[in-house]
Amino acid sequence: MRNVVRIVLLCALALGLAACSTTKYVPEGSYLLDDVRIRTDNKDVRPSQLSMYVRQHPNSKWFSLIKTQLYVYNWSGRDSTKWINRVLRRMGDAPVIYSHEETVRTSEEITKAVRNMGYMGATVEPVREVSGRKMTLTYRVQTGKPYRVNTLKLDVQDERIADYMRQDSAATLLKEGMAFDVNVLDAERQRITSNLLRHGYYKFNKDYITYTADTVRNTYLVDLTLHLAPFRQGGASEPHRQYRVDKVSFITDYDMMQGSEENSIQVNDSVHYGDYPIYFKDRLYLRPKVLVNNLHFAPGDLYDENAVSRTYTNFGRLQALKYTNIRFLEQEKDSTALSAYVLLTKNKSQSVSFEVDGTNSAGDLGAGGSVSYNHRNLFRGSEAFMLKLRGAYEAVSGLQGTGYNQNYIELGAEATINFPRFLFPFLSRNFTRRISATTEFGLQYNYQMRPEFTRIVASAGWSYKWGMQHVRAQHRIDLLDINYLYMPWMDESFRQLYLEQEQNYILKYNYEDRFIVRTGYSYTYNSAGRALMNNATLGNSYTVRFNFESAGNVLYALARAAKMRKNEAGEYTLLGIPFAQYLKFDADFAKNIVIDSRNSLAFHVGAGIAIPYGNASVVPFEKRYFSGGANSVRGWSVRDLGPGSFPGDNNFLNQSGDIKLDASIEYRTRLFWKFRGAVFVDAGNIWTLREYEEQPGGKFEFDKFYKQIAVAYGVGLRLDLDFFVLRFDGGMKAINPVYETGRLRYPIAHPNFKRDFAFHFAVGYPF
Repeated sequence: MRNVVRIVLLCALALGLAACSTTKYVPEGSYLLDDVRIRTDNKDVRPSQLSMYVRQHPNSKWFSLIKTQLYVYNWSGRDSTKWINRVLRRMGDAPVIYSHEETVRTSEEITKAVRNMGYMGATVEPVREVSGRKMTLTYRVQTGKPYRVNTLKLDVQDERIADYMRQDSAATLLKEGMAFDVNVLDAERQRITSNLLRHGYYKFNKDYITYTADTVRNTYLVDLTLHLAPFRQGGASEPHRQYRVDKVSFITDYDMMQGSEENSIQVNDSVHYGDYPIYFKDRLYLRPKVLVNNLHFAPGDLYDENAVSRTYTNFGRLQALKYTNIRFLEQEKDSTALSAYVLLTKNKSQSVSFEVDGTNSAGDLGAGGSVSYNHRNLFRGSEAFMLKLRGAYEAVSGLQGTGYNQNYIELGAEATINFPRFLFPFLSRNFTRRISATTEFGLQYNYQMRPEFTRIVASAGWSYKWGMQHVRAQHRIDLLDINYLYMPWMDESFRQLYLEQEQNYILKYNYEDRFIVRTGYSYTYNSAGRALMNNATLGNSYTVRFNFESAGNVLYALARAAKMRKNEAGEYTLLGIPFAQYLKFDADFAKNIVIDSRNSLAFHVGAGIAIPYGNASVVPFEKRYFSGGANSVRGWSVRDLGPGSFPGDNNFLNQSGDIKLDASIEYRTRLFWKFRGAVFVDAGNIWTLREYEEQPGGKFEFDKFYKQIAVAYGVGLRLDLDFFVLRFDGGMKAINPVYETGRLRYPIAHPNFKRDFAFHFAVGYPF
């Protein structure tokens, strides 16, 4: 502990010395821009709304506290020929020198922005405070009284467009009495334009919509008129044209390097499917029905921008395609008729990939590898087939003092096929076309050979998915998921010692043959939508997740109705094998708050409960909750916390529960290059619903559970490589629920690095 304190003091001293020289490279007569602030006299105009208009920012701070990179730059000597000085300057940031020109420009931009909000008399005054060779710059914003819309009129001579606007008037953003906000006026232009683009106005854009605003003398009231300009062609004015789709053609072998004109696309052959010509070069790799079913517009329809967008989404789900482009061309004979060309670029249909990874289970080292075969167009309908074979080896040493010291071998196979459409018997084609879902069928087989037992897990699934990665909301329905756990061999001494002699019910339940027949639903919503990148976002965002699953209910009802006999343990069986029965619900909320371009605050809270009942008194091991690890309370190793105040007995099965609570808050900062840093606080634990003899102190009780919440704190280093993030987190215990009182309960006040520290390596952010 003394060494840790000594290191912290040395770091503080080094930063303190560096702070004394922050103006080392500030030229004579100039000032280091130390801080920039915005102050407003109106609570409705927040400084955060105006920060984007600041043109000159001070040197960045780690965790919004320390200008570390400025200090690193200042450590460099003045001799730029020395390599160490060049390295320090590349790693650091040069001092930001105050610029009068940028200050004037910022004042003008903020003034314009505030006036656009309706405060026409707004003023901005930059206030400079100098201390030595440092300057603090404050932009003081005085908004004045806002202008408001007194009357609202529409000047729309095009009767057809006026009728569309009347039908959509309930959604208008303009109202009498509203603030005269230019941003709202522009948003209304865009809203009207989007509505017209859904009703055939292919060439319409928001520039046709303008406003005139007349202020009432000696008041803050504005008479607002919205104008619609007519369509002009050849100097003559006429009503805006509505366009219809006259012809739709598919080009299935489009080369992105070719031009988009019809005569520049090379084809060898064609077929007709109804009213749709389909052109291809050598072989049509997709069935015509698949192409037409994913189309959301047809010949004779008014042009609809939403239908075009839905078509892009549908074709984007087809893994057989690499790119999709839809082009509309006006016909020479009829100026309001559009020829639509759906240009498709073929993806590579088959691929083979290999993966190798290393494992470390409580110090036992191992290695695993897999080979995967993918076919993205199995039946010429963009059906994605995947076959994966996996093998793993691990040296198992000293299994819980039993003397077992052999090898662990795992062999597995997995096959899935994904159909890019909703498949269900007895449903009409029109109904399934309207549902933009994918259907997946899967089979898995896993064979585990351990020193003390052999275990086989076989499963089959049927599921549906809605939504893609760039869509905010995603749904998944597991219509049927069947899991069969089979124990063909078990060492007799292991059986006697752990399953019979100790009478460990949880352990025994999870080492018996069992069926799990479940259905489930999961929902994920991310407000960032397309902005989500590597679990990081481009702005403030939040994520909501919840999952519900149920197992064994239908089988239990059938068994009761058929009056089937129970086995010796009082369980109904299927083909002589007992089946699990439980309900499980999980929910999680995470939010990311951007402080500035380099710093953000993220937090999350999650809860879950799994209830065994009916045919089971224990939830299967695979469905139980665990706490501790890289994505939980990081002061504890994975599966090393709880349940409740249970201290653990070196049996990870006993450190599982039926209830889980988790909460975390993390301050994230950009360090340098691709490195990111974080400080965090985690809290949580797991509990059981029942009192189990082998888990003393693990039962959830309302008058005790809050005393059993573990708390940890720590720091993290992340390497953001754009396509994935490597995360290194170190957590320290702060409150240990194993102890009710005393020094050991509060290691934050009496830390012991060897006892209380846990290191974690993971890929991706924890939430």
